[in-house]
Amino acid sequence: MPASLIENDSLLAIDVGTATTRALLFDVVEGSYRFIASGQAPTTAEAPMKDVGEGVRMAIETLQTVTGQNLLDTDGRLIMPVQPDGQGVDSVAATISAGPALRTVIVGLLEEVSLTSARQLAETTYTSIVETLDMNDRRPQDEQIDSVIRARPDLVIITGGTDEGASNSVQKALEAIGLTCYLMPAEKRPAVLFAGNQELTEDVRSSLGKLAGKLRFSPNVRPSLDTEDLSPASKTLAELVPDIRKEQLKGVGELDSWSGGHLLPSAYGMGRIIRFLSQMYSKGILGVDVGASATVVAAGFTGEHSVSVYPQFGVGEHVAGLLRYISLEHIMRWLLLDIAPDKVRDYLYQQALYPTSIPATKEDLAISQALAREVLRLSLKAATSSFPPNEKSLRHDLLPVFEMILAGGSPITSAPTFGQSLLLLLDAIQPVGVSTVVLDQNNLLSLLGVAAEKNNLIPVQVLESNAFVNLATVVSPIASASYGAPVVRARLIPDSGNEVKVDVKHGNLEILPLPANQMAQLALQPARRVDIGFGPGRSGAMRVVGGVLGVVIDARGRPLVLPEDPTRRRELIKKWLWTVGG
Repeated sequence: MPASLIENDSLLAIDVGTATTRALLFDVVEGSYRFIASGQAPTTAEAPMKDVGEGVRMAIETLQTVTGQNLLDTDGRLIMPVQPDGQGVDSVAATISAGPALRTVIVGLLEEVSLTSARQLAETTYTSIVETLDMNDRRPQDEQIDSVIRARPDLVIITGGTDEGASNSVQKALEAIGLTCYLMPAEKRPAVLFAGNQELTEDVRSSLGKLAGKLRFSPNVRPSLDTEDLSPASKTLAELVPDIRKEQLKGVGELDSWSGGHLLPSAYGMGRIIRFLSQMYSKGILGVDVGASATVVAAGFTGEHSVSVYPQFGVGEHVAGLLRYISLEHIMRWLLLDIAPDKVRDYLYQQALYPTSIPATKEDLAISQALAREVLRLSLKAATSSFPPNEKSLRHDLLPVFEMILAGGSPITSAPTFGQSLLLLLDAIQPVGVSTVVLDQNNLLSLLGVAAEKNNLIPVQVLESNAFVNLATVVSPIASASYGAPVVRARLIPDSGNEVKVDVKHGNLEILPLPANQMAQLALQPARRVDIGFGPGRSGAMRVVGGVLGVVIDARGRPLVLPEDPTRRRELIKKWLWTVGG
């Protein structure tokens, strides 16, 4: 038996979000790690406290009340390790997404090569790109420097040059960034991450070592023109972000020390657990989280993974800015109630002012869920560019087949019913083929990814526990058919129970009852030219496991097309919601 199980090491996991700080306790129960309980409190990064540590302590105090176990001493200090009387905790894992998006300047040589890699690297964490420099920039150097100074960057990412390749153009960029740092006040100088030609490492160190706020190096994101590898650089960037936050947010340094110097961005933790899961499945794994600070999309495929973070699509204080990317009608088309546009717009501005507020009326709930659908749809559309190009989809304009979809974030997990959560995800993601949809109701994913560094048994055993909710096995056929035309015949044969047969028509949602955790054989016979993942018109059978909503056949079409008429559209959404028990 592993030593960690013999010692029964407990772990306190802390996540500091933009709106909410959570403290979660993991410990050994009957020989396996389990999620014990959680406590939460408002994040205190902003006035009046301006110290994230206060919110952390309040969350831990709530956890203490739930468990009856003291984790803090009378002076508010963490008790670590566990004392003989049972007080305290053995270790801490921590993630953070609080704080404004890091203002980032990206530097590269060619727009379609290194600059694209720099942009994708920046999108792996909580950044906002405010300026770009490349070799095709025709501005004089003094204008470039003025532009970067005005952008007030927190971070500069420098790429460019294949290993043992171009150096002169990169050195010109280094000179510009060096002069920029020199002209800025010492306390305002940005951190710099160099992920370019490795032959220039010493040149970078001598040019920027004494000028940059912080200087980090990672392997080249473009070791050759045809090769892109963001993974090492994204790990270095994830380690750099908390160092920047220490300068911006009081209390982050203490939290980092509690975690033994392993505080990481929440999105990185989520990406790590998705990468781990992707090694256990033959098809892709998708993780999504709709948060106040950003919407995060993580996708894992055999041997490859990606993480994309979109602060512009968060549902917190910047939500009103969403209207720069879409019209109000895009949000309103998902409403199942007749709500005036002005009321929807007012909701967005109120949510921006009070991001921790929860829907108080049926109208607020409808707008909140419509908003979540749209930000998730936009994020997935943007994230597909970072998916491996060799991952095939059943059709070029649709997502790849994901064997499992894990979803978290308050708008999804706090829905009044599991049916509402599932319908929100199906509308926004529009999966194809056969997928298992799992709800991260306790928002554990990112913390499990970071906890793996402390104890690799914890994520494995917690994932196998009941801490997650299996919503349903979902079958999503692709069909070009008229509304009401038969598209697939399904036959569900449970290991225990009665056989169920159903003919599913285009445009409908069908629920096949199968209790949670029970196994069954599912046989699918599609109509001609209808694809359920085996090829157009090809039948197939598979073993499936029941979820709280059984097995769901989503034959509404891919892509999902909503009626133009508002009354007809709302009635159809109500029908779908009724079908899933919403």
